[in-house]
Amino acid sequence: MRWMVRRFGWLGGCVILLTACGCASWTDRVAQQRVDRGMRLLKADNLDAALAEFQQAVQINPRLAVAHSSLGVAYRRKGDYEQAARSFAEAVKLNPFSFSDTFQLAQMYYHLRQLRDAIRAYVHACELDPNNFDAHLNLGVCYQQEGELDQAIVLYRRAIELRPDSAFAHSNLGAAYDAQGRFYEAIHEYNESLERDGNQPMVLVNLATTLMKQERFANARSALELAVKIDPEMALAHSQLGYCLFREKRYEEAIAAYERALAIDPKFAEAHAGLGVVKMSRYLVDKARLDDYQAAVDHWHRSLELNPQQAKLRKLVEKYRIRSEDPNAVLLSQ
Repeated sequence: MRWMVRRFGWLGGCVILLTACGCASWTDRVAQQRVDRGMRLLKADNLDAALAEFQQAVQINPRLAVAHSSLGVAYRRKGDYEQAARSFAEAVKLNPFSFSDTFQLAQMYYHLRQLRDAIRAYVHACELDPNNFDAHLNLGVCYQQEGELDQAIVLYRRAIELRPDSAFAHSNLGAAYDAQGRFYEAIHEYNESLERDGNQPMVLVNLATTLMKQERFANARSALELAVKIDPEMALAHSQLGYCLFREKRYEEAIAAYERALAIDPKFAEAHAGLGVVKMSRYLVDKARLDDYQAAVDHWHRSLELNPQQAKLRKLVEKYRIRSEDPNAVLLSQ
């Protein structure tokens, strides 16, 4: 710190007045030193010590954007997304032109499921860097989760323009098209995604689901068989394969697929429901299969216990309820 000495004559003597100059630059330097020390601690994965340094930096100079930004990084590393969001928000307030802080703020809002706030932050990030792939892709995800599919599609297309080789951007665009009922466009994008990365069992499941909506079960089955080959422990793929086989009236194979799904995930409500449908269908073909009837009802009850929000399944349970305890009694409705 520099000091200025001013002399004023007064009754033959002098008065010496010391005035401080350069205080702002001094606090900047000390605060920055704290930030630098904190970053070294952060690199060494000493999060608590790093947090303490960043907090000291903020106290010394509350208007040092990098101190708030660094504090946000430390809180994010600790999994405290609320505090991280506050810190990044303050950093952006102090420096609205920082793409990094704006992007990280958007990410924190997304983790907190504050999607409208995340959208606003990602929009700002896209304005700061119109050619940033991640900002456009993530903004598209937020719009899609908010049900704003047209906006999501615009952002996904822009992301693909920026990075045409992104399998993820193509698959997301496919999902948005599927949600709009634009099945051919969805299938096109899923295939584009798989051309860039064929090792995506979830994309294969999504492709199969869209194909089944068009009742193209043979094509869907091929996609699902590849999905379970890539990931044999993917319960969803086995369950969807079970449904596809059921629709092809390949009941024995459908049962095997559903049972495999339940062996992987015994609490998979959808697989319980599907297995019940197949067994009930087999019973209706041959009423001597009373064990299939009972198994079907048991699986339906189990599915509803796991997920009570299944109105169609409740109707099936009521439709095929037996009048009495006699297993040979006539069904209420068939």
